[in-house]
Amino acid sequence: MQLFAAPGVFIYLIISAIAVALLWLYGKSRRNKAIKTLFSAQNYANLVPQETARRRKIKEILFLSGVFFLFIALACPQWGREKVTSQMNYSQTIIALDVSNSMAARDVKPDRLDAAKTALSMLIDGFSDERVGIIAFTSRAFLQCPITTDISALQGLLSALNFNSLPVQGTSLASAVSLSSQMLAPYPGKKALVLVSDGEDHQPQDLQNAVKIARDNNIKIVAVGIGTKEGDLIPVVTSSGSGYKKDRDGKPVLTKLEDSSLMSLASATGGVYIKYNSAQQTSDDISAQLAALDKVAGNITGGFVYKNRYQIPLFAGILLILSSILIPLRKVK
Repeated sequence: MQLFAAPGVFIYLIISAIAVALLWLYGKSRRNKAIKTLFSAQNYANLVPQETARRRKIKEILFLSGVFFLFIALACPQWGREKVTSQMNYSQTIIALDVSNSMAARDVKPDRLDAAKTALSMLIDGFSDERVGIIAFTSRAFLQCPITTDISALQGLLSALNFNSLPVQGTSLASAVSLSSQMLAPYPGKKALVLVSDGEDHQPQDLQNAVKIARDNNIKIVAVGIGTKEGDLIPVVTSSGSGYKKDRDGKPVLTKLEDSSLMSLASATGGVYIKYNSAQQTSDDISAQLAALDKVAGNITGGFVYKNRYQIPLFAGILLILSSILIPLRKVK
């Protein structure tokens, strides 16, 4: 903890103290010189009682102490913590990323998943007034990051996603849509689901119901298709080394971009389908779609800050200076 919010003020305190000390010494020298010229030591002692000299010193000490406390107040002493909450307007978005084995195909360099993560990372970097959550899905969808405004948390959790992040394989677009709808349902206005996948779907029979849920919750789907129509083999690493995924007949599995389901999802929810071309272009295209979302007022906690306690030394400083003014040099009879 930093005890003072503005410790630089003490530099001015030191400069002021030196200046006051020099002026005081100069004034005292001139005063003593004048006294010696006008009075003898005995006559001056008779004219100025010891009580008056003592009171003058007390007044000086009180005044200088008061000035010292004023500088302490200017330095903003702080202790104790308080939560800072502010209100801003936010749009709401869920990012759903396909992490099934087919996303390991390298028809998009370096592979589909890494290319998608790069584009989404660029997208997140550009967020300023968005609340965003992250879902990873295969045949089931799993929450990776709840809806938040914490960009660093979003980036960290996104970068950690890989092909072994989830305990099941396969692909179900409906599972991602359903979970996203549950997360976005409490928020009013138009919201978005950014769904990034190669379009393969092993449970297409569930899509119609998932689309209905998304429409009922005013969620538009921005579907991003990644991969090529020509497709590529799926690299795998086994105990015997690296190779390619094979079907039951022992033939290598070819995975292709299947964009028909992605287009249907986007069209049915008033969204848009985006074909991945490059990370930057894809990020820009998604961002343009999210700009049209409704913004809703919400409170955000900015963490904890130390409480400013300047009032205490300020009160003490004013009290000491007033006391130095009110104390008379001579005792009032």
